[in-house]
Amino acid sequence: MGKSRTKRFKRPQFSPTGDCQADAAAAANGTGGEDDDGPAAELLEKLQHPSAEVRECACAGLARLVQQRPALPGLARRDAVRRLGPLLLDPSLAVRETAAGALRNLSACGGFEVCDDMVTKDIMTPLVALLKECSAGLDSSEMSPQEKKDQNRNSIENIANEAVNVLWNICECSSRAVSIFNKEGCLEIVLKYLSRFPTNVDLAISVAYCLQTVTEDNAELLKSFSATALHVLESVLLSPVSSMESLLLKTLVAGTIWNLKDVIPCKSQAEIINALLKILSEVLEMDAGETVIQMKEAEMQRLKTAAEAEEILENTNGDDLIEDDEMEGISRKRKVRRKTFVSDLLPATDKELRETIALLTAQQTALEIIVNMCCNEDPSDDEWEELSSSDESDAFMENSFNECGGQLFSPLCLSHEVHTALTNYLIPKKVFEKTAFPNSTAVDLCSRNPTWKPLIRKMNTIQCRALLCLQSLVSLLDVEHLGGAAALQTLAQHLSQLLFSQPDFAKRADFLEAISSALRALLQTMASKNISQCMTPDQLMTLCKGGIHSSNVGVRVNVVSILGITGSVLAKEDGTLETLKNIGCFLLEVTTKDPSLVVAGEALDALFDVFADGKEAERASIQIKLLSTLKEFQPVFKMKIRKEGKGNYSTDQLCVLDNVKMNLRRFIAYQETVEKRLTS
Repeated sequence: MGKSRTKRFKRPQFSPTGDCQADAAAAANGTGGEDDDGPAAELLEKLQHPSAEVRECACAGLARLVQQRPALPGLARRDAVRRLGPLLLDPSLAVRETAAGALRNLSACGGFEVCDDMVTKDIMTPLVALLKECSAGLDSSEMSPQEKKDQNRNSIENIANEAVNVLWNICECSSRAVSIFNKEGCLEIVLKYLSRFPTNVDLAISVAYCLQTVTEDNAELLKSFSATALHVLESVLLSPVSSMESLLLKTLVAGTIWNLKDVIPCKSQAEIINALLKILSEVLEMDAGETVIQMKEAEMQRLKTAAEAEEILENTNGDDLIEDDEMEGISRKRKVRRKTFVSDLLPATDKELRETIALLTAQQTALEIIVNMCCNEDPSDDEWEELSSSDESDAFMENSFNECGGQLFSPLCLSHEVHTALTNYLIPKKVFEKTAFPNSTAVDLCSRNPTWKPLIRKMNTIQCRALLCLQSLVSLLDVEHLGGAAALQTLAQHLSQLLFSQPDFAKRADFLEAISSALRALLQTMASKNISQCMTPDQLMTLCKGGIHSSNVGVRVNVVSILGITGSVLAKEDGTLETLKNIGCFLLEVTTKDPSLVVAGEALDALFDVFADGKEAERASIQIKLLSTLKEFQPVFKMKIRKEGKGNYSTDQLCVLDNVKMNLRRFIAYQETVEKRLTS
């Protein structure tokens, strides 16, 4: 089916508890219980209470309710969005914050349908009004007592943080929300919030996430970016790294600036790309496993010291402080209550955990940005491949630079700059290092602590992202820039060891898709450069037999493609008859039995590659009865495309399938001549 296309990464929907999406799905399927209507109805009624404290408690209760076994259908029936919306502009700042928090959790847990419904029910009107009021409030200097002013300013920033997260979630899911973002001038507002990054990194991170979302494929918004707006982003990018959270912020802003590449003047392109990749390189250079270990040890030491200090205080003061402690505890409980109910992007407490999560998130984001940088959508991949392999490519590059002047770079010039910067900052080497399994000591430490246990999944995600990033780099860069033939062979051995060190690799869908994608790209590059491949026939068949039963179509496509690549190499060698027969039989079975036409088409493509040439391939094709099987399958394949194609597959997929169908006819004609020659 041709080359594999690398996927572009979008932000995954934020889930405060880790299982909100599953809960929301259960609700959508009607599996949520009617029992949720009781507390939902009671809390929604209290939103109209004259007491601000009651309204605040009701909002906090709703924020918690949407994270439990779905109350979403009941909340939808009772029009929760329209009831919560006006409270975004409540006279009480505390009510505003908890109302925004409830809507934040609702938008995060509800997913695309709920977010779209929130836009339909006009949540954007009070939300935008709140964002504007917060912006004006941060500029206000009417309150004379400094303490009161600082307290109010902190409240406004907290409200803004919750509101930006609602905006972020909704814009991620609704193009209508993005359109409103553009028309209402929200860019200027959120950039003002971002400029507060030296004193409020949490708010800045939320804004950076939101900006990364709304700037993607948004030509209308890109026109709104003035020099002042770009300067705000630049100031974040050039700020010193004072914490892991500031590193995450810089990484997110790097992603936003990449989205803005089309509005950055030509003369600044190379400088900007180098600045972005310098940051991404620094992020990837950090050892996440060692950081987890160090931060966990620091947390344990801090808690131990705090406990010892508390014990000394108790022994020194006896019962005299009991009343004060109780009052302090009550005060602290009241202060933290909303933070308990309104989930934050990063935990509200445990600074070591916050810092560690920030680093892991930054590394995942960096890898995703690199993948997106490697994606070349215009011109198409095939056009780029044709041009870059022609004698005219260097001249084209030179002319593009000379003619560019004050204009923007063409996509091919941009690719050249990215190519150079990726190599200069040793990105392939750093990505390669991230493909290893997470540090076992770090995993063990996290597994023994409930609050740290989710980090194991984040570390595994980084490995998968690194493997997909590796696929992009191998497809994009020249062999020399990847370290030469020896480095590619070492990489192939490394990927094989990763794969076969996991006896249950077929059960790990994300890992199998990522590593099979990386292997496919690597083996394709090695085959095209006549570099000997390192996977044994037994390993090859083990991978394919494990992967072909995956429910993931991408995995099945990858494994049959890998068979085609390796088989085409073996077909030119002597003594490979039995291996070619095994490969051929396997591919024929996939062709005729896989329920997906995409997989069947890829298997046919692989058969064409394996049996296109070579004496061993010709002998093998006769012995496995390749011609008769394909002749029998040809009308079935045509019928399946005609009956199943429309509505089930994209236009691009159908075009490729039509091409495979045409090539099948030609291949059958070729095999007829082979069989006639060998049997006559």
